[in-house]
Amino acid sequence: MTYRFRAPTGRPEDRGAAPPQYRRTAADGMIIERDVAVPVRGGITIFADVFRPADERPAPPLIAWSPYGKHADAPVTRLYPDSGVAPGQLSEYTAFESPDPVYWTARGYAVVSVDIPGTWHSGGDATFLSPEEAACGYDLVEWAAAQPWSNGRAGLTGVSYLASAQWSIAATNPPHLAAINPWEGWSDTYREVVRHGGIPETYFWPYIGQRWGYGTNLVEDLAAETAEHPLLDDFWAAKAADLSRITAPAFVVASWSDQGLHTRGTFEGFKKISSAQKWLDAHGGKKWGYYYSPESLRRQQAFFDHFLKGLDTEVTRWSRVRYEVRDRAFTGSRKSATDWPLPGTEYERLFLDAGSGLLRREAPAAEATVAYDSERTGQARGRATFDLRFDAAAELVGNAKLRVWMSAPEADDMDVFVAVQKLDRYGDLVGFPYYAVFTDGPVALGWIRASHRELDEQQSTPWQPVLAHQRERKPGRGTTVPLDIEILPSGTRFGPGETLRLVVAGTDIYRQPRPLMQTFHDDSVNHGPHVIHTGGRFDSHLLIPLAPA
Repeated sequence: MTYRFRAPTGRPEDRGAAPPQYRRTAADGMIIERDVAVPVRGGITIFADVFRPADERPAPPLIAWSPYGKHADAPVTRLYPDSGVAPGQLSEYTAFESPDPVYWTARGYAVVSVDIPGTWHSGGDATFLSPEEAACGYDLVEWAAAQPWSNGRAGLTGVSYLASAQWSIAATNPPHLAAINPWEGWSDTYREVVRHGGIPETYFWPYIGQRWGYGTNLVEDLAAETAEHPLLDDFWAAKAADLSRITAPAFVVASWSDQGLHTRGTFEGFKKISSAQKWLDAHGGKKWGYYYSPESLRRQQAFFDHFLKGLDTEVTRWSRVRYEVRDRAFTGSRKSATDWPLPGTEYERLFLDAGSGLLRREAPAAEATVAYDSERTGQARGRATFDLRFDAAAELVGNAKLRVWMSAPEADDMDVFVAVQKLDRYGDLVGFPYYAVFTDGPVALGWIRASHRELDEQQSTPWQPVLAHQRERKPGRGTTVPLDIEILPSGTRFGPGETLRLVVAGTDIYRQPRPLMQTFHDDSVNHGPHVIHTGGRFDSHLLIPLAPA
């Protein structure tokens, strides 16, 4: 694989990472070894901090493979005070999105916090979610399992990048990797982060490439590579792990709330891994708050105690799938199922009616159109909406799909943004946790660039269209084309008198004034109005997933 490289974002010392110097101390019931040098392939040495129980009994290593810095200079509570993690909840040793060493060593585990190759003071040039990085992860797992303080059974854990890397490392099948715990991590970099429906993401992806880039050697130039690879080619395929190769026992945690970052990839990971022993927990809260919550820590320990210590725990009695059906923010019910997507799900078509602005269970006989200004943000003239008021309660759990016929009289291509929303019985918008820190988010989101509308027929299903991204086919000025839009997984209850609203727009429907953590799409092809065609010849409809009773 050919990479483009750049100078690092900054020196490690600028962010409090002193040059590596091995030292061993004892504190807070732990033996702490800092800057342990670990040889990995390619003649590279990477550095890890190892926290282990003070009694020195053999302990299973929990590995946090991270680009964010093992020196813990950027705790979640400082960077994101609205994350759901309370000040003082985590010890000072907890690196970003990583397990808390004080918590885990007290329960008989070692925590190995690693600076991945090329970041901070670890050697080599930095590449991200690459085959080369995954191979070094393999070596680190095997090193940790072979240490005299280890019981020989290694686990992977952590959130976001630390979860995405688990897919890549587990696909190499290190012999001593006994369990993984991917907690909300994308598995297809192109589809889930870089280009949503073919539309370039212009805030998070450029930002995160800089944040990963502290080191002493060269760093992968993600901005240059993204410009050079606009389609899903071999370069992006190499940044998507072969999930079918993963066989390690897996406790996979996904959420409805990381739309546009981790939601899709975590569910895809669970579906596609080959692990005979795998469990899915789908929640509607904030990812960091949920990872560090007492209930989640208890479940993590039950999982790791079983597979890393050989104990008989509740994990053997877990349902394969546990999921939350949200009613509103932080209010919902927990349910269980035997698989994902939920067996017995029924998919119902709700037809768009441009004449009335409603969603109908019967296709309108008469053709109609509605237009919005594709360059305008906000509700006035910048979007079209379609409503369905529920007479009886319904639970929507899974992927939805929008098939919509559209044209652009003044442009040869279209960027289309879709949101599913919930309105209460009084017509007020119901907000949900969104992007880890917000609470006014949607039920679910979808996107498409019309020139990317060709489907990957092998991966697509009737309820989940998957775009191929192999070529661009601009519809042409004024040409009406059908667009099949994947709407990301969600789990939401609609009670009697409550309304499902479908929003179609030409710009980001959710855009916070403070960026913090979210996606923007400011590199647009839009110009002038977008026209939605419904009824008659145009089978524009929203396919919704009705969960079994």
